[in-house]
Order: sequence, then C-alpha cells, then structure tokens
Amino acid sequence: MENFAPTKSTLMAARSSLDFSKKGFELLDKKRNVLIREMMSYVSKAHELQDEVNVTFSKAYKALESANINSGIINVEDVAMTVEEAMDYEILFKSVMGVEVPKIVFEKKEIKPKYGFYRTSAAIDDAMKEFNKVKYLTYELAEVENAVYRLAVEVKKTQKRANALQNIQIPKFEEIVKFITEVLEEKEREDFFRLKVVKKKHRKDE
Repeated sequence: MENFAPTKSTLMAARSSLDFSKKGFELLDKKRNVLIREMMSYVSKAHELQDEVNVTFSKAYKALESANINSGIINVEDVAMTVEEAMDYEILFKSVMGVEVPKIVFEKKEIKPKYGFYRTSAAIDDAMKEFNKVKYLTYELAEVENAVYRLAVEVKKTQKRANALQNIQIPKFEEIVKFITEVLEEKEREDFFRLKVVKKKHRKDE
C-alpha cells in the first residue's frame, strides 16, 4: 500500500480517481468495439478485393502470354513503354474514432492505346484492358489494407490502455478506498468509544 494519509479528503480523492478510471475504461471499451467492427468490415472487403485481383491478374497474364506469342516479346515491351505512370488518383483521409484512415479517390476510365496497330494484336488490347482493371483494384486494395493496419494498431493501443485501467488502476483505487474506509470506520468506533467513556466518567464526577 502506498504512503498516504487515511483522511476523508484522501478518501474523496481516491473515490474520484476510481470513478474516473471506471468511466475511462468504459469509453476505451466502447472505442475498441467500434474500431474492431470498422476493422472487420475492411477485412471482409479486403478478402473480396483480393479474390477479384487474383482472378483479374490471371486473365491479364493469360492475355499477356497470348500477346507475347502473337506479337513477340519485343513488340509487347515496346507497347508497355507507351503506358504512362499512374497518377490518376488522390489520397484523402477520414477519421474513425480518432484514427486517420485513407480514402483513395479515382475515376475509372478505359485505357486509350497510344501505340500503332502495326505489329500488334487483339491480345495486346485484351492485356492492356485487364491490367487497367488490376490497377484500379490495386488502388482499392491498398486503401482497405492500409486502413486495416492503422485500425489494428489503434485497437492494440486501446486494448493495452483498457487492460491497464481494468487490471491495475481500478483495483489499486478500489483497494485504497477500502483501506481508508476501514481505517476511518475504525477511528470513528474508537472516537465513539472514547466519547462514551468520557460521558460516563463525567456523570460519575457529577
């Protein structure tokens, strides 16, 4: 037990700290539950997107293999060099219980070929189309996976704080309140007993 004076003011302070700790735990517990629900919704979406990415990637690579066979690897590489670096997105953030999670804003557009049709084939067009789909799916997957990571980190922090309150702070203040209450009650009994003795002695003296 810590060194402190078992007085009424100390008891009031301990009760106030205990009440504050309990309210803090309740708030952290609610926050953790909201974060977990939000995180699980992102996890579910991530699984769906990952499956869609896998299917689309498979189609894209098959189209690429066909393009390599029909047009030749060198021609396909030359066509690939005409594709510009992706800059058609903007990253914004929204707050979920104080956690900043990303929101990737973009507009899906059909890719416009910038290569001549000489020495190319329809397979190249198909590959370009499928890989363009993969690009947008990757934007969405990056958004949800980053959100899951950020929310998971905050859930862990919140859980740690909640555990500290539940297992350390709250029991500590409960013990302090109990100890001081018992000391003050014992002191009141002793004072009452002394008062009775004094009154009895006073009556005898009279």
